[in-house]
Amino acid sequence: MSRFITILVAAFVAVFSLSIKGMAQEFTALARVQQEDSRLSNGWRGSVLIELGLSQGVPWRVFQLDDPKRMVLDFREVDWRGFDVDAFGAADGVAAVRVGQFRPGWSRMVVDLSLPLVVDEASLTLDTETGAGQLRIVLEKQDDAAFSLRAGAPRDPRWDLPEPVTFETETDAEKPDWAPVLIVLDPGHGGIDPGAERSGVSEKDLMLTFGRELRESLRRAGFEVHMTRDEDVFVSLERRVSIAHEAKADLFISLHADALQKGHATGATVYTLSEEASDAASATLAERHDRADILAGIDLSSADDQVADILLDLARLETQPRSEHLATQLVRSIKGATGAINKKPHRKAGFSVLKAADVPSILIEVGFLSSDEDLKRLKDVNWRAVMAGAIRDGVQAWVDEDKALRDLVRQ
Repeated sequence: MSRFITILVAAFVAVFSLSIKGMAQEFTALARVQQEDSRLSNGWRGSVLIELGLSQGVPWRVFQLDDPKRMVLDFREVDWRGFDVDAFGAADGVAAVRVGQFRPGWSRMVVDLSLPLVVDEASLTLDTETGAGQLRIVLEKQDDAAFSLRAGAPRDPRWDLPEPVTFETETDAEKPDWAPVLIVLDPGHGGIDPGAERSGVSEKDLMLTFGRELRESLRRAGFEVHMTRDEDVFVSLERRVSIAHEAKADLFISLHADALQKGHATGATVYTLSEEASDAASATLAERHDRADILAGIDLSSADDQVADILLDLARLETQPRSEHLATQLVRSIKGATGAINKKPHRKAGFSVLKAADVPSILIEVGFLSSDEDLKRLKDVNWRAVMAGAIRDGVQAWVDEDKALRDLVRQ
């Protein structure tokens, strides 16, 4: 983290704290973004000006990330409802602007950059009478080297997640046969990451709805079910896998309804992990899903350790065949119940959410929003109920098969 970012973040929090002490008004409700006082525009000599009007001051921070270039604004917390990104404005060097809830208590704006624009000025002015705030950021064009020097996510315990928890799984007692099977359902995307969108339907909302419906179907069948998210919040790919570990899940199911930019695909598809995708479409989807963290403003600069990768591969020698068997059972069940199955229903790709080494994991594309037939089905509550039942029955068939195979191994 550069010294510039450290000073910038510390100053913003300190200025806000001092301003609050001098104001009689107590801020309890979420700050609202005032559309009429917010704009994106070009300034003097190619600079970019970002202005945000807030109904009240809030703690905030700004930083830049590279590869791809973007600027990230964090707030704790801002209500974006009613804010129209399309009416925000446009500026040379800004490719896109996305806003939304990042996780509970956090809001985020991500500005995708097509030019190396660095933060030159940043300030929050508070009205001492009303408590309203005016955030102003000026981005100046620099070269790529200067941008890279400024880039990096700040590490601040007041903002960041706690350190990952390590688990000594080898000391855990074996789960008794009478204990319910614990499934972690993972509705894809969320918060600032909407996923695929079409005709007013977003993948994040549709999969959250279906995830809740599937959860109830599984619970009625006697399964224990946890969700990686139960509201419209962003959850990083790493965190989704971590939730499965923390819950000591027996099974991890990620739910998606993507859209293909090229070609045509329809019907449900079940994915299992492979470092090499089974086809070009699978590779494209995996790449796009894994970029969700990047596009939401996550710093993914650190790489996996090679030794850790080898150990993980060894652990997958047991879980991978079990995931393959699960995919087979699900394809059979979905095809029999709905008929809405892809012509290549079982595919393989390197989705990050499938990389839990000790938890059998699959990703289900319940349908494709780019398909008229799938979109109609996905919006139909009755069809979703049939699909949820098919997944439930496929999981139950897998549980029975998995137990039988495990008993054979013990003998």
